[in-house]
Amino acid sequence: STTGRIWMDRNLGGSQVATAFNDALSYGDLYQWGRGADGHQCRNSGARNGPSSLNQPGHPDFLLIQTGSTTDDWRNPQNNLLWQGIGGVNNPCPQGFRVPTEPEFRQERLTWASNTSAGAFNSVLKLPLAGFREQTGAILLVTEGSPYGFIWSSTVSSGTTSNRAEAFAYYPDRAYENPYAR
Repeated sequence: STTGRIWMDRNLGGSQVATAFNDALSYGDLYQWGRGADGHQCRNSGARNGPSSLNQPGHPDFLLIQTGSTTDDWRNPQNNLLWQGIGGVNNPCPQGFRVPTEPEFRQERLTWASNTSAGAFNSVLKLPLAGFREQTGAILLVTEGSPYGFIWSSTVSSGTTSNRAEAFAYYPDRAYENPYAR
């Protein structure tokens, strides 16, 4: 990229580089922040009530979290080290790659022609509007009225949102970084 970083050519779990903003083959997986590739990230994974006290829960189910729980996290107590660097405990990326930090993602976003989902797709990253999975387990996609892209960073939020992690969200009219429940 123009920032000098080497990025994977597709989303984790995507079978190809996006050819359009709604290219389902490029959508990829939907991770809970800090979890490894244990099957929970698959769009057709099962779900069960959480949280878990283990860094690796030992099953492939998405962990459902009640909105407004004390941490809004699948992991209790929280562990801020799960996606930190190539050697992170649960780094879901192929060998030699890692989940980017929020400042790295922001720097990339600032190179786009527009600060929108069109800018995300037309960038070197070719980001599709792949949707996201809510804490309730529901998957929201473009075709369901939610033109939304969402990508986690490895950055843990600070200050009053320290129980959250930084993510990158992009819509047809805007793109930004923001803290979200893990």
